[in-house]
Amino acid sequence: MDAQSRGRADEIDPADQWVLNPRTGNYELRLDSSAAQQQPSVAAPRRPSAARTKAPGTPASPKAPSAPAVPGPRRGEGPPGRRGGRPRKGGGGGGRRKKILVITGGTLAFLLVGGSLGAYLYYNHLNGNLKVTDVGDAGTGGFKKDQPINILVIGTDKRSGAGNEGYGDAESVGHADTTILFHVSKDRSNATALSIPRDLITNIPACPTKQPDGSTKTIPGQKGTRFNVSLGQEGRDPGCTMRTVKELTGITVDNFMMVDFNAVKVLSTAVGGVPVCLAKAVDDKDSKLKLDAGEHRLQGEEALAFVRTRHSFGNHGDLDRIKTQQQFLSSMMREMKSKETLTSPKKFFSLAEAATKSLTVDSGIGSIDKLTNLAGELKDMNLKNITFTTLPVLDNPAEPEGQKATVVIEHGAADPLLKMIQGDVSLTEVEKKEQAAKDAADAEAQSKANALLQGNRAPAGDVRVDVYNGGGPSGSASTTLTWLQNSKGVNKASNRGNAPAKVDTTQLEYAPNQADQARALADIMGLPATALKMGSADAAPKTPMKLTLGADFKGAGVSLTAPQKAPDDIQRVEADKTVCAK
Repeated sequence: MDAQSRGRADEIDPADQWVLNPRTGNYELRLDSSAAQQQPSVAAPRRPSAARTKAPGTPASPKAPSAPAVPGPRRGEGPPGRRGGRPRKGGGGGGRRKKILVITGGTLAFLLVGGSLGAYLYYNHLNGNLKVTDVGDAGTGGFKKDQPINILVIGTDKRSGAGNEGYGDAESVGHADTTILFHVSKDRSNATALSIPRDLITNIPACPTKQPDGSTKTIPGQKGTRFNVSLGQEGRDPGCTMRTVKELTGITVDNFMMVDFNAVKVLSTAVGGVPVCLAKAVDDKDSKLKLDAGEHRLQGEEALAFVRTRHSFGNHGDLDRIKTQQQFLSSMMREMKSKETLTSPKKFFSLAEAATKSLTVDSGIGSIDKLTNLAGELKDMNLKNITFTTLPVLDNPAEPEGQKATVVIEHGAADPLLKMIQGDVSLTEVEKKEQAAKDAADAEAQSKANALLQGNRAPAGDVRVDVYNGGGPSGSASTTLTWLQNSKGVNKASNRGNAPAKVDTTQLEYAPNQADQARALADIMGLPATALKMGSADAAPKTPMKLTLGADFKGAGVSLTAPQKAPDDIQRVEADKTVCAK
């Protein structure tokens, strides 16, 4: 009796489950335990040796006591592209190698690692590996194909997993040790990965969390505290971190992915090691990282030590550790997209197992099918169009000199950066041909939007508008009304309180015969063309326009028009470039 029929299918290495399809004459991967029974009735060949049933370059699983009970190759023939255990010569194996490439390369395993890591690989047998958390309405519940995607990648400092008990606080409940807001553009041509420092002083909103018995408990908010306690402390779940990020950045998070220390070790090992470059020798007794200057390929404990070290590079602080993690992430991504990884069944399935066993996600992406859809949205993105950056911060002025342990937002640089992400503006230099294609696709919509802002503007005193708060800070409608009337001369404005429903972006609804008023108000408030929504019919005399302040609204007088260029001095790491840690 084989392992499958003994109920031990989970011990079979998926890379060993290549079977012959007698209808096509090609080998195919069958992960279903019933794969053999689903084959057309054919004369079963004699069971081949393990060396003949394995996938190219893949050793037989040490856990499997025998090969799966599936039809094997004909006498003298190995698996795809092999004969008698040796590579086939000539063009005969090309079709089979392409099939392997389709199976592996067609499913991009996109990884974010370094104390913070996202991973998604699909086959159905991996569903049971995933851990799923219900975060209620903390996110959107799932990304939309025609909209930007915002995934919050959380790396916790929880010491779970074999061999991790000795790292620092073994009793840690798991805080948001490293957090990256990964923004994917609407057209999927570029992405921005924004690191949020764990020691940032911020406000954590009240957080409804699901309890083990199915009930919901609301954990009170906390003002003026470290960002990292948005997870774990007081029983907060990843939904609390999602809510904190939205309040902090004004960006609504769609979904989250969370991993712990073990993920860095198993994923770096599964990919065959991650190349890193050191500008100087390192000997950090805390993280146990000891390396000479130059290039290294790190995996397992060494990889974890590299992303954890705080005393090896820069000013020996968390902000410099973030840079090191971003460099590691970039290298991991390059390794994942390399030909050696995409065409290796062994690496592919090792990554699939390691990634899904390491991953906790929200219910909106809590299945392999849903993660597959997400991977499909990202698989064609060029690494040169992915930029890592860090939320600009300053030392906390409330702390005495020489004892700076926390940071606060540097609004002068942070606000334009966040507006760019909110406005879906790329930080990367996209190639001209890519930009031309994007411009062509958006030409009609952009033309209409720009047309809205052309033409005459009504005097401020003639602008009639009702102001609603649909997601801005508390009291936004009132403060905006006061600002419009007292500072801008818009005396025919009215405060209508809260909007019937929340909106992510500020909107100004107007009739065709109110276009001059809409243009005037857009100028006054700094509204982008995309915020203007023109109706189809003219309005009656003295009818006010409708201004709904969305989640992107930061305050009266704060422009909502996204800058087209990031501040020159923001920290950034481009995913396609190798940088030596120093």
